[in-house]
Amino acid sequence: MNSAQNKILVPVDFSEHSLIGLEQSYNLAKLSNSEITLLHIIIESDAFAGLFSVKEQESVIDVMKTKLESFAQVVAKKLGVNVNTLVERGKLLDKIIEVSERPGYKFIVVGTATLKDLKHRIIGSNALRIVRNAKCPVITTRDKYHKKCDNIILPLDMTKETIEKVSKAVQFAKLFDSKIHAVSVITDKNDAIIKSMRTELEHVKELIKKQNVECSIELIKSEKKKETMAKNLIDYAHKVQGDLIIIMTQQKDAISEYFIGVIGSFAKEIIHRSDIPVMSITPMVQLKIKK
Repeated sequence: MNSAQNKILVPVDFSEHSLIGLEQSYNLAKLSNSEITLLHIIIESDAFAGLFSVKEQESVIDVMKTKLESFAQVVAKKLGVNVNTLVERGKLLDKIIEVSERPGYKFIVVGTATLKDLKHRIIGSNALRIVRNAKCPVITTRDKYHKKCDNIILPLDMTKETIEKVSKAVQFAKLFDSKIHAVSVITDKNDAIIKSMRTELEHVKELIKKQNVECSIELIKSEKKKETMAKNLIDYAHKVQGDLIIIMTQQKDAISEYFIGVIGSFAKEIIHRSDIPVMSITPMVQLKIKK
């Protein structure tokens, strides 16, 4: 890959959460031969315009550019990856999405706040909104930096799953030399449905193994509460020492009453509660895996 054509966008407000997000981008940048773009946004408001003259506003921007560029030089020297910077004015979410849609950006990596401290972090509290609006995959992380990616957790709703999601997991597994753990959380006790789900999971396992990627499968029984399902999945991820959870965040069709689709409130629970990095993908296609 050419680094000029592969960029990782990391929004930075210098909070602890945003810096953890930056750290999480390091290995991805190295292994994918990508460059990191540090983006700091000066949020435009009536107060900002009223307190400072145009000249003073430009001075604030220049100071931030200097600070960010100095920080980028330290990161680049330490890691041996290309790091560039952007300081822009505008609305936080709109500007992040706008920049991410410019040529070359393949991922957004962002630190997210926990449920307890959402009000105290600018970038962290907007992580879910970034996930919902971004067209490219978004990796959210909190609490700590995961240095490896040996085990990828792939939650599947086989009734409405997409080939795109499995393909993205395989792509990452090859990049990091990882094992994929395909898992489905089921809320129904019907034996026929459970048997059918196991058959589908076995099929996915074979598809992944044909790509020369190691794969295991697991069927988790759970209550229908979103909080419980999310906890069950995160507990499983810890059990197998998961390093990355890959989820889909939007689907147009209705969800089966028996199997969970990782969207909506369930995705929110996973993103906010998981101390393991989560990669959220907005599906471009809706294709059921065929035998």
